[in-house]
Amino acid sequence: MKKHIVIIGGGFAGINLANSLAKETNYTITLVDKNNYHFFPPLIYQVATGFLEPSSISYPFRKLLKDNKNIRFWLGEFVEVVPSENLLKLNNGEIVYDYLVFATGTESNYFGMENVKKHAIPMKTLDDALNMRNILLQRIEKATISKSKAERKRLLTMVIAGGGPTGVEVSGMFAEMSKTIIRKEYPELNNVRKTEIFLVDGGDRLLAPMSEKSQKYTLESLKKLGVQVKLNTQVVDYDGEVVTFKDGSYIKTKNLIWAAGVSAMLFKGIPTESYGRGKRLLVDGFNKVKGTANIFAIGDTCIMENVDAKFPQGHPQVAQVAIQQGKNIAKNFKNMLSNKPLRVFKYSDKGSMAIIGRARAVADIPANTHFYGFFAWIMWLFVHIMSLVNYRNRLQTLYNWAIAYFTKDQSLRIIVRPKEKI
Repeated sequence: MKKHIVIIGGGFAGINLANSLAKETNYTITLVDKNNYHFFPPLIYQVATGFLEPSSISYPFRKLLKDNKNIRFWLGEFVEVVPSENLLKLNNGEIVYDYLVFATGTESNYFGMENVKKHAIPMKTLDDALNMRNILLQRIEKATISKSKAERKRLLTMVIAGGGPTGVEVSGMFAEMSKTIIRKEYPELNNVRKTEIFLVDGGDRLLAPMSEKSQKYTLESLKKLGVQVKLNTQVVDYDGEVVTFKDGSYIKTKNLIWAAGVSAMLFKGIPTESYGRGKRLLVDGFNKVKGTANIFAIGDTCIMENVDAKFPQGHPQVAQVAIQQGKNIAKNFKNMLSNKPLRVFKYSDKGSMAIIGRARAVADIPANTHFYGFFAWIMWLFVHIMSLVNYRNRLQTLYNWAIAYFTKDQSLRIIVRPKEKI
């Protein structure tokens, strides 16, 4: 009898697992996701700032999987798993499985600060990106008619929390927008103080996992763009008007963009002892969840400790780990059918990179090789174009980037207010 694999989450990990088993007729696969599309998280900030359309970085699951006869898609949200019955409960039905794979990624981590969670603008999902675009465009419009200098300043001040790639990329994008787009399209603001942009991080450096050379170049580049970088500065509260820091200092602003951390999710039915740091599911070298018989976890939602010699404390929560784990577990499912030995996961680190602004980026490649500036920017463009899920996304994104590069502009700044969900 065919075995049934249920995959929860259609991000990098889940979609690579599904695609790798697409022609394996001895398995039937159900891919479950709360959205009906796969999207590319590294580029959501470009949607949020109006430089890419949502469709450039997303693609419907059903269209993506339509030629794979052994894969079905289920639009739904996880509620509970009953391991003793091999039963998965969703908000709109139940599924019986032979193997269950969690590939749900992460969510924003507010470190217990409820005010920050309530008032800050998150940067994690495509919904977040569209919401951020709407909010910021509306606030700039409000600033054009405000009679109060204090209110106008709060509306135009941007505070980005988190000095990782997302925080750096958003800061650089806002800095360039303030020098070009806002200056050209909002003449009402030409005689007032321009947008102030603050990038704050609790650590002593930006892009902490990257090389010192990349960190230094990033800091210098952001300062040249006009970004005010505040290191060793930890956010402790935000009431929608004032961002308060641990040292007692504060910034008055309507806009706190939260890119300061992520955590995995808890799943009802999975035992407490199966979780490690950051709520990540503890897995063995084959991605099987600790304390379970046929439940697996891949990508950001899991942590594999003391297995991979180069990463004894677990792998970084980056796209390449998710992609490689998805492909590796697919090979192991195939090996199970023929009673072949399973392959222990080993991560092949292909380096890391971050874009800072127009023709500015940094890239660290294994073997202690570093690139920065225009060449690193070209590398970043190529890697991200090729990482998109299909050719339509790649061509559409390349077209939008070409327009933005040559014109220093893009015409996607549309305020859309969707009605309530059905």
